[in-house]
Parts: sequence; C-alpha cells; structure tokens
Amino acid sequence: MAGALEGLTIIEMAGLGPGPFAAMMLADHGARVIRVERPGNLSVPNDPLTRNRESIALDLRQEEGRGIVRRLAGKADGLIEGYRPGVMERLGLGPEQLLGENPRLVYGRVTGWGQSGPLAQDAGHDINYLAITGLLSCIGEADRPPAVPLNLVADYAGGGLMLAFGMLAGLIAAQRTGQGQVVDAAMTDGAALTGAIIYGLRAAGLWRDERQANLLDGGDPIYGCYRCADGKDIAVGAIEPQFRAALYDGLGLPSGADRPAIAAAFATRPRDAWVGHFAGKEACVAPVLGLGEAPAHPHNRERGTFFDLDGVVQPRPAPRLEGTPPPPPRAPHDEGADGAAILAEWGWPEADVAELRARKVLL
Repeated sequence: MAGALEGLTIIEMAGLGPGPFAAMMLADHGARVIRVERPGNLSVPNDPLTRNRESIALDLRQEEGRGIVRRLAGKADGLIEGYRPGVMERLGLGPEQLLGENPRLVYGRVTGWGQSGPLAQDAGHDINYLAITGLLSCIGEADRPPAVPLNLVADYAGGGLMLAFGMLAGLIAAQRTGQGQVVDAAMTDGAALTGAIIYGLRAAGLWRDERQANLLDGGDPIYGCYRCADGKDIAVGAIEPQFRAALYDGLGLPSGADRPAIAAAFATRPRDAWVGHFAGKEACVAPVLGLGEAPAHPHNRERGTFFDLDGVVQPRPAPRLEGTPPPPPRAPHDEGADGAAILAEWGWPEADVAELRARKVLL
C-alpha cells in the first residue's frame, strides 16, 4: 500500500505543533516527508507527530547546511516551515529564493498571527491566537473566565489542518499550472474559520454574546456534560426533538426538565450503567472517556481508531480512503538517522558526505 499522496516529496523544517501535524497528515497518506532537524529542537520521544518521516539533521548556521536545504527543495514538491516571519528569509531559504530555483514548489508557512499584520512578529501560543477570533469568549461557564480548550483549536484545527489543506490545494494547482505558491496558514485565520457557524448564528440573531446562554455552549440543558454516581461524566447532545424526548423518557423526567433535574437524575447511577441504559434509545448519550479508556471502547476498537506503534498508543491516520488507504504507519526515526542516505540519493559523493559529517554540517 502506497497511499493517495505517493510520489510527492515534502521538505519539513522541524518545529513544534501545527507544522509537524500537517506533515504527519501528508506522510500518513503516502507523501515522502523529509524532516530537517536542527540542534536543540524540543522533542517528545516516539512522538506520533513525527511518524512516517525520514530525518536529516543539519546545522543551518553554516552555509553548507543551508545549501543542502536549497538543493533538497530544488527537487521537492513542497516545503513546510513554522518559524516567525522573516527567519527563513534571513537564512536565505525564503520563498522568493526557493521558488526562483524551483517554480513548482508549494511553500507552506504556518504561524500564529500570519505573515502580515501588526502582531506578525509577536510571540504567542494557541490560546492567544484563539483569543482574538472571538471564539474563546464563547467557551466555558458563565460566571468564570473562558475555559482552556487544550491547544486543539488554533494549533491543530486552525493551524495544522489548514496547512495540510492549503498544501494539497497548492499542490493540485501546481500540477495543473506548473506554478507553485506560498501558503500562508495563520492560526488566527484558521481558528476563526472553524467558528463560521457561530458567526452565522450570531448574525441571524440566534447567538447571544454570553457564555452558557446558547444551544452549543451549555446554555441548553440537553447539550452538556453531567456527573454520575461514580464521579465519572456523561455527555449529552440531544438537540433534535426526538432525541430530547428519548433523553427525558430515559431519565424518567417530564419533557423540558431543567438542568438541576437532569443533573440529579444522572447522579443516581454510575456512568457505565447509564451508557447501558441508553443503548439503542437514540438519546445522544455517550460516556466521557479518559485517555486510557478511549482506545478500549468497543467502537474505537472495532474501527481500529487507535493502535500501538512501538509502545505508543496513538490515533490511526484519518480520514479513511477506500481506494488508496494509507500505508501502515512507521515509527519516528532517530534524529538525523537518514541524513547520509538522503544526501547520497540527491547526488552527494560519499567522501563529501563524510566531510560534511566531520565538519558538523551534517549531524
């Protein structure tokens, strides 16, 4: 099995968060992704975000190291980087130079604030990027500051997923036109886009600018989480009338019962007892599983949503393509493990590779 993206080569400038996530998605579906490591980069052992890659470690402070990246990019279909605006330009690896040498190159850039704008050079993280979209103000309890939705909305949905989509759009365009381009994936832009429905509801007068005052933010008692007798939680999403009716009937409550009544009902039994009770009743009830529980859930187990790769339980590649399924995932390579082989493939003589290693250009 090769995957839908077989034949594409992507150069990934090693970074954190959304860049590796986008590269993982492309690699999961068959693209060849060569990860350019740099000394001192933070890393997690056997990180799922770095699976399915080859790794070359270079000292980009040396001109020879930067020259290797230019040469690799000259034969690649795409490049991904997540540095602050201007860093790649200062290295002589900006899009103007690399596209000048390889006009078909799709140059993907993921940053928090984007390549332009008054905040472009400011430091930040997921929560900061999400904060200026208006969406963070919608998450959490009414009488408390907004809740922290992990780093999933801006980093991964707004950054990594949008970069992967942008790379594919650019690669398709390059195949059609012969011309590459820059993909500017700003996490603020991407996170804002995930909230299109919220802005639509607000424009229609169906959303109030208060937490827990709306259907999807916990304002309606039939859409939220409840504590059960064993201290575990249950998630309820009974939005449509028929699902509401099934929920109230299953709880033995009158239609339209309020949040305290629903909470009191759920508090009478353990979580899994409620799961069994509502099985097949179409009340949109599901257990809130811990990270250790989720892989063992019968639905996840049957679909193979999670798998174990060298002792690391992790999500399987998604989405599923029936005609070109992704190849079996490969464990992350050690940093720089493939450097010599990559350079040999790109035409470096063995003696030159040894010299680069001796001079610590190739690490």
